[in-house]
Amino acid sequence: MTPAEMEARIVRYGDLRPCKTAFIDAHTPGSDQKENFTIIGGGVSESADQHVHIADTPGFNIGAAGQPPKCRNSLHSHTTAEVFFALKGRWRFFWGRWGTAGEVVLEEGDIINIPTGIFRGFENIGTDYGMIMAILGGDDAGGGVTWAPQVIEDAAEHGLVLGENGQLYDTKKGATLPDVVNPMPVLTEAELANFPEPSTLEVVPRHVARYWDLMAFADKQPAKVIGVDGVLPDKPGFEVELLSRNSISDELQTHRHHTVLMPMRGHWRLDFAGGTTSLNPGDTAAIPPNTPHALYPAMTGEASLYRVFSNDDPAGSTWLG
Repeated sequence: MTPAEMEARIVRYGDLRPCKTAFIDAHTPGSDQKENFTIIGGGVSESADQHVHIADTPGFNIGAAGQPPKCRNSLHSHTTAEVFFALKGRWRFFWGRWGTAGEVVLEEGDIINIPTGIFRGFENIGTDYGMIMAILGGDDAGGGVTWAPQVIEDAAEHGLVLGENGQLYDTKKGATLPDVVNPMPVLTEAELANFPEPSTLEVVPRHVARYWDLMAFADKQPAKVIGVDGVLPDKPGFEVELLSRNSISDELQTHRHHTVLMPMRGHWRLDFAGGTTSLNPGDTAAIPPNTPHALYPAMTGEASLYRVFSNDDPAGSTWLG
């Protein structure tokens, strides 16, 4: 692989292109300052304005959300995995029909594998602009998003209508639903009864891992975070590890599956057969299968990196356990 070919597979944090109209709550007060980023794959955006950095998917999607303090992402549900780790800032994740069933606060580096089939939302509770990185199950992550009824109703009051085709129509800009497209129906009470309301104690132990615990596990070898034998056991269609400077090898390695590298702390050197480059926090590198490469922290100090592997499992669900 040439340096130019490798660079084309790296999305730099400073090159991320945000979309402020990605979702139905883009005009709703309290949610109207969100910035969404689609890094690998089409993601779950409902807007044609969303820029996709790398279109090819490795069996999962990578995205991110950036939000100023007190800005929130509205309640929605997924049918496939939705995993976040906090890159910058403090984040409160909450869930349930009205967002009151349970909650947890994530500090920088913490990771959450949110159970499917429950309404969830999140907000930046820090004092500065925050960023969370997302891993979404499956090649087509846009097919399984369901909004809580109040989100659809609030959005319509502020000019945004979601069609059954999954596209947004901004009435403030003169857009209207095409004659052949119906508005997205609001869930009935009978349908809403099928969405569980798990408590904090039911969710956190099996679905949240703390950064410093994972760093302790990664002292001698990569910490297995999500997978059958991970700290958060699951089969969502991908596996997640955390690497520290003490759990890397200085030899070139290859993997038969796609590998995505997402630095959390420190500056990393990435060697490959055609050259050398660097990776920094917020960067995302997509390494094709069977590509020899090696990773090294480029300087002293704290160094950590989330590594995501595709595998042969179908894009499955995450379950409460």
